[in-house]
Amino acid sequence: MLTRNFLLILLANIVLGSAMPMLIILGGLAGGWLAPHVWLATAPPSTQMLVGIIVATPVSLFMGRFGRRAGFLLGAAMLVFGGVFAALALVLQSFVLLCLAHAALGAALISVNYFRFAASEAVPAEHRAQAISFTLASGLVAALLGPQLFNEAKDALAPIPLAGAYLAIAMLGVLGALPVWWLRMPASPLKVAHRRAESAVRILSRNPRAVGAIGLAALSQAMMVLLMTPTPLAMIGCGFAEGQAADVIRWHVVAMFAPGFFTGFLIRRFGGTRIAVLGLVLLFASALTAWSGIGLLEFYGALVLLGVGWNFGFIGGTHLLQAALSDEERPLVQGVNDTLLAVSSSGASLLSGVLFAGIGWTGLAAVSAPVLALLALILLLRLRRRETVARA
Repeated sequence: MLTRNFLLILLANIVLGSAMPMLIILGGLAGGWLAPHVWLATAPPSTQMLVGIIVATPVSLFMGRFGRRAGFLLGAAMLVFGGVFAALALVLQSFVLLCLAHAALGAALISVNYFRFAASEAVPAEHRAQAISFTLASGLVAALLGPQLFNEAKDALAPIPLAGAYLAIAMLGVLGALPVWWLRMPASPLKVAHRRAESAVRILSRNPRAVGAIGLAALSQAMMVLLMTPTPLAMIGCGFAEGQAADVIRWHVVAMFAPGFFTGFLIRRFGGTRIAVLGLVLLFASALTAWSGIGLLEFYGALVLLGVGWNFGFIGGTHLLQAALSDEERPLVQGVNDTLLAVSSSGASLLSGVLFAGIGWTGLAAVSAPVLALLALILLLRLRRRETVARA
């Protein structure tokens, strides 16, 4: 499994992926500093998320036509461009320029998401699940490295706040481009470039396995975002300190990525569908744990279960999708998949805020558990029925 291309992908994923946790911290802070109105403070990260939704499929098609290497180099360039112009926006105190910079950063982060697919293509077929799993596990290093880099760089251009952190993101783009430059991966034969939406519908209509795989990953992603997003606010509202809330989130991030070191082996042993379903079961258990109480132990338990459940559901769904597609179908369907993942994340993030404000933390958990169970049941029954029809 440890091919040259796979090791380069792991290294590039760590370096370029370190920008993501930095941008989680930076978006709202920089927006709040430059926004002409308080309600516009979240416009930069919102722009970043919106652009990610828009470009997910075009980026995948670009990689299908010109190769993974070209696509990842374009992503690294957008990271450099966005980081430099965000720093310039802070120097010039231009809110519009900051939003444009975050648009470029959103496109860069979407390209980084495709490392998991590239990893599965860089190893022999029998190791694909492990390659996907290890690539996501390497995100743990990025999740720990990013905040530390933010702390070291944020005051580098003092008295201008945060500009140094944006320049550090640009530097990550430069460094991350180096391992990408040495990648040697052929472009996929792209036969579905014309009438893309119609082609995607046609491919998925005859491929229930791909539909089920996308559904499993999207459901896992939405459930994770739904409960994770309001957790710090819920904990502070229950009287816990900010440091305690940060520690719960830290262990949640560890639970998201650390299982990746063995999830691939579990998929190889038990199959992607069983592991993805186990992930949904753990997500359900997370919601029940959150509903059961508002003590520190319940918060830790719910968020750790949430992280592991997401890992199993997301990696299981990704592996099933790769296995269900031909080389010609992958660029288009992978783009559709990541577009739907971005939409599910955005929708779940907005919904979590509305539900938390309206019915509180325990109410949110109580609502999400049966909804998750119902959606999972519908998805699995529909998948099984369509597979039965396809075999007939």
